[in-house]
Amino acid sequence: LFARFLAENGLLLWEPGAAVSLDDCEALVQEADPAMNLGAKTKWALAAKLAARMLPQVFKPQSPVFELAFAPEHQRELEKLLAALPDEVFKASDSLGWVYQFWQAKRKDAVNASEVKIGADELPAVTQLFTEPYMVDFLLHNSLGAWWVTRHPNVPCPVPLTYLRTLDDGTPAAGKFEGWPNQLTDFKLLDPCCGSGHFLVAAFLMLVPMRMQAEGLSAQQAVDAVLANNLHGLEIDPRCVEIAVFALALAAWRFPDEHGEPLGVRLEMPEPRIACCGLKVAATPEDWMALVPDTAPNADYVRQELKLLHRTFSQAPLLGSLLDPARSLKNDLATSSFETLHALLETALSTETPATLWGTSQALQEGSWELALTAKGLLDAARLLDQRYHLVITNVPYLARGKQNDVLKAYCEKQYPEAKNDLANVFLERCLELSQDGRRGDGAGVVQIVMPQNWLFLTSYRKQRESLLRRVEWNLLARLGPGAFETISGEVVQAVLLTQTNALPAESFELRGVDASAPKVALEKATVLAEGEIVSVSQKGQLDNPDARVSTSLEIGGMLLNTLAHSHHGLVCGDRPRMTVNFWELIDKGHTWINYCGTVTESTHYGGKETYLRWCEGTGAIKELKGATNLETHAWDKNGIVVSAMRKLPVTLYTGMAFDNNTAVITANDGNHLPAIWSFCSSPEFNEAVRRIDQKINVTNATLVKVPFDLKHWQKVAAERYPNGLPKPYSDDPTQWLFHGHPQPSTHPLQVAIARLAGYRWPAESDPDMELSDEARTWIERSALLNDHSDDDGILCLPSVRGEPPAHDRLLKLLIASWETVEPG
Repeated sequence: LFARFLAENGLLLWEPGAAVSLDDCEALVQEADPAMNLGAKTKWALAAKLAARMLPQVFKPQSPVFELAFAPEHQRELEKLLAALPDEVFKASDSLGWVYQFWQAKRKDAVNASEVKIGADELPAVTQLFTEPYMVDFLLHNSLGAWWVTRHPNVPCPVPLTYLRTLDDGTPAAGKFEGWPNQLTDFKLLDPCCGSGHFLVAAFLMLVPMRMQAEGLSAQQAVDAVLANNLHGLEIDPRCVEIAVFALALAAWRFPDEHGEPLGVRLEMPEPRIACCGLKVAATPEDWMALVPDTAPNADYVRQELKLLHRTFSQAPLLGSLLDPARSLKNDLATSSFETLHALLETALSTETPATLWGTSQALQEGSWELALTAKGLLDAARLLDQRYHLVITNVPYLARGKQNDVLKAYCEKQYPEAKNDLANVFLERCLELSQDGRRGDGAGVVQIVMPQNWLFLTSYRKQRESLLRRVEWNLLARLGPGAFETISGEVVQAVLLTQTNALPAESFELRGVDASAPKVALEKATVLAEGEIVSVSQKGQLDNPDARVSTSLEIGGMLLNTLAHSHHGLVCGDRPRMTVNFWELIDKGHTWINYCGTVTESTHYGGKETYLRWCEGTGAIKELKGATNLETHAWDKNGIVVSAMRKLPVTLYTGMAFDNNTAVITANDGNHLPAIWSFCSSPEFNEAVRRIDQKINVTNATLVKVPFDLKHWQKVAAERYPNGLPKPYSDDPTQWLFHGHPQPSTHPLQVAIARLAGYRWPAESDPDMELSDEARTWIERSALLNDHSDDDGILCLPSVRGEPPAHDRLLKLLIASWETVEPG
């Protein structure tokens, strides 16, 4: 696959300046001269050998993969698959990212289906997510692009800045990036979760033209300078590192020179600074220490450093960029011994024959080449992790705490207690650590990440929000909402694009935001990011929001509903199929069952009253089942409002029964306020107010009352709508246990009539203690007048049997009688 990428771009070289095609490779393998076929038996093997000369990081010359031969039928199948791909695939800039995304798809599905806790073996597949190009461009245009327009105010940027957002005075909305150098010579960027290199390639394609124009460099000089000094990447998955290196090298080789021709392959081009921070350490510390010969300078000291490095990175396949060498090595990597250690490992890698390394050292036997390669790779990663950067930009891995294995969970809790609930939030803190700290006198670094949005409002992240609002500047926040990723449907991942500066915010500092959550598809979201309204709010003011929830809305302030009301969590029954029944499945509740209120699909005065709960007066199975809880009974026997805690938050009135955990009940501290609260909750304004602070599909009960509430306004609305108070329980829906039983006003009169004809009676007809409205009582009385039409044994025969009229005649008479109870005669 990689070979075809090179070949289709004219970059697969037989020798410097001499490109070959795959057809040329086919012809060369037919040659008898080993100098021509390089010992390859297929064009693909030859192409890989040629590619290995160009990118030894990706195509390792001694890799056993070159000795692998597929069965002929499998070889033909693979070749057919690859040949069927159109040429355009190999010219697109993001193809390699999609290659990795789909390569991991089967493994990702298998891991998710297994429901195992995620550890080192599962982490890369589960957390890799290809970042959409518009997200990458938005972040880079509002960082590198914003830097350019502030440092070169009268010079057009050499690359289009489609997504750069500015204020009315032309100032970039994300800020001026004053902590960055005025020249890009010293600028350093890191993607600590670089995946297939999407951010790195996009930044490369911006930095090279910028340096060409600002510094007068040629295309080749700018390419070399950017690769050598500006771009750095880390990735936990070795295969992904290979793809990222290849993608960045391909971008460099394809970059046009001053005449519009690709620069082409140059073996002397600087090596991309991308390292694998997830290499598995299979050797013991003693094996690593044995790499250092007795004759090496400071041998004992270097061995100890290598031992410390081994201990630090023994968890590398699990922790990746979360590893912090400074924590364990106490900045020893900054000492001269680091250079000594690095030089020794470079020497080990400079020859292909392990036996020649360091003379006759017994440590370097068969397999030591790979051992040294692992040590160097981890050392390169350690060196990158020990540096600090002007811009740290990435799409962080998403993994909730409940899905993490015990080792990962313990590490996150110990090192990042405020962010421990999701790996994404842990990585946000790690990215800030990797950026330059403006509080130490250095230029303040900037962090830009793609991450889930739920932490901006969930109560479990309150401490982290408060901490970050106090200690770093929140420059720009873009909400994407559902549908932001083309490969993920629905509301699985609702992301935000966040820009923060690692510096203390001033009292007057303003957070700026754009909301692209309303559009349903990525293309429309991209348009809103480029053109939508920019809102500015006080960053310090966010601390005054309920639970310090972060919102770019200007309508969070004012009296909150929780000062007048309380929200109660629903009851978890532990085994719903066993513990609940539809009310029509029982004739008598006895002492076993009680009324149980559930959700409604739209707001109505009385709904969700279809089921009974096996309560057994609070004893029995409800006490024994794992996960069941009966602690939340404080709302029982009170009046209130049932909120279905999903989607648009529809509501219904509550009269004191048990309610399930898909709902919450709001009760008023003062019963006189309940009509006003109901008027608010049953209006669209309630859902809008909640969604401004919590965009999660299922909202927690605590959130429902942490919204602004204008008591006087809603009291006025309630007085107009309900001059006689809120309606008493009543329903024309026969699926509700408070249904009166009469066919005529029913939503399903024919079904009700048939049920009455068979002798069925609704609970409201037989329970004199049920709270009902006067209208409901009237209809119950009228329903009793129809009892004479009911069958005595509950068996309705369609034809005439045992002297009884046929069913249709009996049904017609009941319907006529039902009308006469409404309009006699």
